[in-house]
Amino acid sequence: MNKLALMLTLVGTVMVFTMPISAQAETEVASTPKLTPCYLENISEQVLCGALVVPENYTEPDNGRTISINYAVLPAVSEGKRNDPLLILAGGPGQAATELAAGINRIFKEVRRNRDILLIDQRGTGQSDPLSCAEDSVAMLSLRDEEMDPSLMALECLAQYVDRDLTQYHSVHAIQDFEAVREHLGYPQVNLYGGSYGSRAGLVYLREFPESVRSAVLDALAPVQVVVGPFGRHGADAFAKMLERCAADSACAQAFPNLEQSFQQALSQLQQNPELLTVNDPLSNEPVELRFTAGRFTDVLRAALYSPMSQSMLPFIITETAARNYQPLLGLMGSLMSQQPLYLGLTLSVLCSEDMPRATPELLAADADNDFIGGRTGESFAAMCSVWPQQQRPDSWFEPVVSDVPTLLLSGELDPVTPVAWGDLAAETLSNSRHLVAPQGSHTIVSHTCANDLAAQFIDTLQLAELDDSCLQEAKPLPFILNENGAGR
Repeated sequence: MNKLALMLTLVGTVMVFTMPISAQAETEVASTPKLTPCYLENISEQVLCGALVVPENYTEPDNGRTISINYAVLPAVSEGKRNDPLLILAGGPGQAATELAAGINRIFKEVRRNRDILLIDQRGTGQSDPLSCAEDSVAMLSLRDEEMDPSLMALECLAQYVDRDLTQYHSVHAIQDFEAVREHLGYPQVNLYGGSYGSRAGLVYLREFPESVRSAVLDALAPVQVVVGPFGRHGADAFAKMLERCAADSACAQAFPNLEQSFQQALSQLQQNPELLTVNDPLSNEPVELRFTAGRFTDVLRAALYSPMSQSMLPFIITETAARNYQPLLGLMGSLMSQQPLYLGLTLSVLCSEDMPRATPELLAADADNDFIGGRTGESFAAMCSVWPQQQRPDSWFEPVVSDVPTLLLSGELDPVTPVAWGDLAAETLSNSRHLVAPQGSHTIVSHTCANDLAAQFIDTLQLAELDDSCLQEAKPLPFILNENGAGR
């Protein structure tokens, strides 16, 4: 598998988002000397940043290596702010929370009226001793699928970190880091928002430090008892729903009457004769040769299923690909590549010890039993984990989290990676929770539905029963794009 295809199989999805304010920062610094004024990408105002040194291994705090945990505070707008911030738990595993600041700022602008927003780069991401793997966009585009062994790619990354104990970069230590930052900044409690893998981090926080959490909003649930990594079955289910939606939409059905056949035709053509194209690299704009394979094709389609916007382009892109016009597909791939990357070293450090050891042969076989992407996501992680440092984790880490902390659970019916059933599963042991499902939502629904407003209301009042989710239930599907001029939108 090539590096691009690999990155498109990873768990988290990235949201890039903005808002204004600033004089508040000066006042905050005066009362909180641990914070200093700073700027974050795509936020024009001055915010606040800091760092806290913690043990790499909490079981040997005095004898082991230390790492620096980077954090940022988006100060509340009102002067009479509440003292319980919204703590953002990024997805992936492998996203850096501070690199999502602009989007978080936009999505949770209502929360920020009265509360700080606290962004902490999980250990191994961002500026918290990052475990980044060297990647070159030109190389990613020019490598052939069959020439890239995922295990060799993992070994290349691993060679950069011979002085680090990568088995210490796990979910429980991450939550201990977050709790240390909370105490460091003097917040008595926090409200949590966790999306995708961040929902799992939120559940771990509820288990490890329940008294520190006032409320939790968990979006695109990945409970601790499920295995994250093999996503063939979930991707195939979401793709099938997209085909059904097109068939049920008169304009889409008329424009693309044989969509499933077009997909199979494009797949067969690329399997038999991969196309070697000269294109401009979406990131560097340098001309490169790109070998377009069936694997690359379906990996791009699966990544596009994360968002309703990119989902709406798929019928047109599939049809054009079947007709050997690859420009729309290349454009989609470029937009996906321009999103924030995952820190692959952290991704592997978490999944290779926490999830893939629980991926039984039966689970992997069931996941691969589909005609969309097969079992490539699970197979890729299995190959990389075969060479990555691992440590056996206690069985208790994977028992359902029991909590009575007020918790709002959110899911999207069209999600290709964290199905609604996982949200139902998490709810079974969360006695003070409510699970809302967006029929037209995909992955992390606060980013593209009214769920962000519902979350803000819940964080303010803690009244789950009073939430009116009719805005989710009545939302209309995004129209499909019918041609290169955007007809249909």
